[in-house]
Amino acid sequence: MLKPTEKIWHNGRFINWDDAKVHVLSHVIHYGSSIFEGIRCYETATGPAIFRLHEHLRRLFDSAHIYRMDFPFTHEQVAEAMLELVRVNKMRACYLRPVVFRSYGDVGVNPLKNPIDAYIACWEWGKYLGDEALASGVDVCVSSWTRIAPNTLPALAKAGANYMNSQLMKMQAITDGYSEAIALDSNGYVSEGSGENVFLVRDGKILTPPLGASVLPGITRNTIVQLAQDLSTPVVETIIPREMLYIADEVFFSGTAAEVTPVRSVDRIKVGKGERGPVTEKIQREFFALVNGTKPDRHGWLSPVGQKQPSLA
Repeated sequence: MLKPTEKIWHNGRFINWDDAKVHVLSHVIHYGSSIFEGIRCYETATGPAIFRLHEHLRRLFDSAHIYRMDFPFTHEQVAEAMLELVRVNKMRACYLRPVVFRSYGDVGVNPLKNPIDAYIACWEWGKYLGDEALASGVDVCVSSWTRIAPNTLPALAKAGANYMNSQLMKMQAITDGYSEAIALDSNGYVSEGSGENVFLVRDGKILTPPLGASVLPGITRNTIVQLAQDLSTPVVETIIPREMLYIADEVFFSGTAAEVTPVRSVDRIKVGKGERGPVTEKIQREFFALVNGTKPDRHGWLSPVGQKQPSLA
């Protein structure tokens, strides 16, 4: 159960948490016509800061563009709304969820006459796969559900409809006693988790599936690639056979919610030594040092909540 905050942003104004309601005949409820983002605000020594705010918003606007969803706010306006939402709710650290969807209007598959609604909410959220998972790792399975195929639903859009596939993966994994699932793409190669990108380590080299493997272009995925380069660890985007998961030295997830979470087994087969490996730990340490502000923000990834954002024009 979410712990409510005081205010939610809706179409340019702040409303009470309990007033954020949607009509039962809204298009989004019947046809999954929504796009969204998940963004973390971290507590740092100098105050709360949103991690990679502008990269997340670029993906939000990209998703909206793919689905022909025009809403009357600029990138800069939404960025400032998110910062103000954290300030208004007096949050030190939180998870932010901007969501844009087709609202109440016509009830038919054609979405173009339905108005567009935009909301941003924030709340406290801890470690997605559990606090212990960051150190000990999680047990995962290869899902029997295949990831969405090319030219069916656009995998580059972070759309609500895509996550029906993710829900099937997640429910099966939980029911079968795993923490998470990894799906294969339509060609049988490793794709991603239900809500995370996947990385493997073999002989000191990091491997990750390419975007063409029905992979969401994860912001944390991009972060991991950059951090690995900073640490002089080679990263290769390549198709990955299922069995590579079993013989990898290390496997780990990345994502806004999952952050950097090691995988200790796949299909009950131990990965490496069955614990967090040295490359994963090195990436983890660097990641948390940057997001928590204990190392200088050398890439400009943190947007301090106490400051208004400069124009991107």
